[in-house]
Amino acid sequence: MNLRRMLVPGLAALAAVSGWCAASARAQETQGPIAPKPGVAVQKAPEGAIRVRVQSVTTPVTVRDARNELVLDLRKENFHVTDNGVDQTIDSFDMGGEPLSVVLLLESSSRVAPLLPAVRKSGIVFTQTVVGTSGAAAVMAYDDGVQNVQPFTRNHDWIEKAITTLKTGNSGAKLYDAMSKAVELLRGQSAQRRRVLIVLGEAQDTGSEEKLGEVLRQAQLSNIVIYGVGLSSTAAALRSDQQPSATRPATPEGTFGAPPAPGTAQTPTSEAQKAGNIDLTALAEWAVRNAKAVVKDRPLEVATTGTGGMFESTFRDRTIENAIDSIGGELNAQYTLSYQPAKSGDPGYHRIKVTVDRAGVNVRTRPGYYLEGN
Repeated sequence: MNLRRMLVPGLAALAAVSGWCAASARAQETQGPIAPKPGVAVQKAPEGAIRVRVQSVTTPVTVRDARNELVLDLRKENFHVTDNGVDQTIDSFDMGGEPLSVVLLLESSSRVAPLLPAVRKSGIVFTQTVVGTSGAAAVMAYDDGVQNVQPFTRNHDWIEKAITTLKTGNSGAKLYDAMSKAVELLRGQSAQRRRVLIVLGEAQDTGSEEKLGEVLRQAQLSNIVIYGVGLSSTAAALRSDQQPSATRPATPEGTFGAPPAPGTAQTPTSEAQKAGNIDLTALAEWAVRNAKAVVKDRPLEVATTGTGGMFESTFRDRTIENAIDSIGGELNAQYTLSYQPAKSGDPGYHRIKVTVDRAGVNVRTRPGYYLEGN
């Protein structure tokens, strides 16, 4: 009986605690929709798929006059930008002011071995006219593999040494694999710097796993500009010990192997122009849209066109330094425009068009960029 008197109060207390916990749990449970407070709008769930927005698009713009001279006196208000036909507000504007991060990608293949002495001599031109006092550069080389010769540095002596000591490799030339690794290296650089890839090599690829279109997609999304200096294996052969014999024409002199285009006169000049008449902008867009497709024609020119850069063809070794000097001059006089695109989450290819309110000038920029859908 005494034990019962002791247990009953304890059980009663335990029941009270259990009842309070159950009531508290019920109070915390959601009992259907919560009515909004008077005057407060109901918040609706987002409609449609969630897409990743492009925060900012940066595009290089080069403007030249009728004499092919760089135009240097334009201001922000002189430019007009559209993205997929939609007018854009230019958020930032500069001309050659932001410091550069540059990857110099050199072909070391034995096929261009006779040209490598001229490449090695171009180091000082590269550091002085391209890198400058505020820039940083890395040096990479490729044959049937890709080598990181010099990591990013601002030390001109180290950069020049990496170029002057470039070793001759084997006969492979994995251009696209090398460009892909160079783009990846540049993506690690600050977005506050202008990212530039300069390729010195043949306009062909042998054995790469990467495709040019995918490389260009990544370069465009990372605001990387590609410049090309074309090395000629024909020029290399002319400098080798074995001089190739001249190619004999397939038809007698003054005759042509195909009929002329309708309404045009058939001349050697017109035939040469017809043979090389490729719309590089359209080909660059096609390569980016079809990232896994194979680009067979003029890949370095396609890469430079697709990113707003410039391609310099060389035949004589002394022009390699001139080509690099020309690229450096353009980078110092290049306009850089940035904008936050409307409807930037729309998947697919976005065409960029830049115009200026000045007659008789040529405007060059990158044609667009590609966004994959979710």
